[in-house]
Amino acid sequence: MDKQRPDQSRKKRIKRIAYTLIVIGGIGGTTVGLSRLEPAAPRVELATIYPDTVERGEMIRQVRGIGKLVPEEVRWIPATSQGIVERILVEPGVTVEPGTILVELINPELEQQTSNAALDVVAQEADLANLRVQLRSNLLNQRASAASVEADFERSTLQYAADSELNSEGLKSDLDLNLSRVQSENAARRWELEQEVLAMAQEANESQITAAIIRLEQTQAAHELLVFQLGRLIVRAGTSGVLEQVPVEVGQQLSTGANVARVSDPERLKAVLDIAETQARDIQVGQYVDVDTRNGIIPGTVTRIDPAVVEGTVTVDVRLDGDLPRGARPDLSVDGIIQIERLEDVLYVGRPSYGQANGLISMFKILPDGHAVRTRVQLGRVSVSEIEIIEGLEVGDQVILSDMSTWDGFDRIQLD
Repeated sequence: MDKQRPDQSRKKRIKRIAYTLIVIGGIGGTTVGLSRLEPAAPRVELATIYPDTVERGEMIRQVRGIGKLVPEEVRWIPATSQGIVERILVEPGVTVEPGTILVELINPELEQQTSNAALDVVAQEADLANLRVQLRSNLLNQRASAASVEADFERSTLQYAADSELNSEGLKSDLDLNLSRVQSENAARRWELEQEVLAMAQEANESQITAAIIRLEQTQAAHELLVFQLGRLIVRAGTSGVLEQVPVEVGQQLSTGANVARVSDPERLKAVLDIAETQARDIQVGQYVDVDTRNGIIPGTVTRIDPAVVEGTVTVDVRLDGDLPRGARPDLSVDGIIQIERLEDVLYVGRPSYGQANGLISMFKILPDGHAVRTRVQLGRVSVSEIEIIEGLEVGDQVILSDMSTWDGFDRIQLD
């Protein structure tokens, strides 16, 4: 006789529910536990970062700028006469002397004016000679007239003297004596007037000759100016140096004052640096500068600071106090480092690739266990390769200066 077996489905269902609850509970506990764990620190190769150590001591504050070498003295050679470029005799780059002919100009109109002025000088010289002859002839006639009047005066004077003697002897009447006296007095007055006329004639002659001489000198001066301008159609360097530019072409019409050539002295150069506007505020005349020509470093001194800002930069002129290295020439690109000030007993570190002066940044500080943790650092004054630390770091701390923006989402990294 068969026995009835008990129903096992209910027990199995209870076991499955129990197992399910156990699994769910285990998963939940594991999830909670994992959520409380910190994420693993990313690994960074030590060779890919640039570390530096915080130090205390003297920090030289510097400003860097790029620029070029330019001549201290640049002379533009102008055209002092209007003309057409006929020939260009020297090309840029050639060493020239004061008498070196650079460009030849032509001006037919100026040549004609010069020729006419020369003829005017000759004509006025002839007019002056003719005027001298005429005035001399007139003066001789005036002197002859004066001599005749003088003779009349002397004759009447003698006649009056003779009549006076005869009158005293009773041989001449008083009437005849008075007539003789009147004639003598009239002759004296005519003689005085004739002398004044002769003196005035001499003065008039001198005035006319002086005026003619002045007119001749004016014509001669105009002719000499034209000759000078004609000679200036041959443009010379006027100074020693190297010809840099000849910004004209054959056949070009040039006006007076137009630039024909530029000459500079290649032995006397200065550096012209472009400094960022934000860094130029502390630059002063007289500050020391190291000028790097890529072929040597030349000491220099700030001599001028441009008051204007052009495209965010300020131009600074630097006098070169050392000898120029071989290969130094105008327009050579250079770097300049200007020493602003010396900071005594300050905390500083190498300048990171990020962060500005007096800014607050986060840096990774390297720990002895090989990890690096993010640290907030207050920066101070900045130099070319160093920056002042106000707070957040201490002497001996090692920090990472290279760009760590890839790990902005982590406060801790592992250095391998």
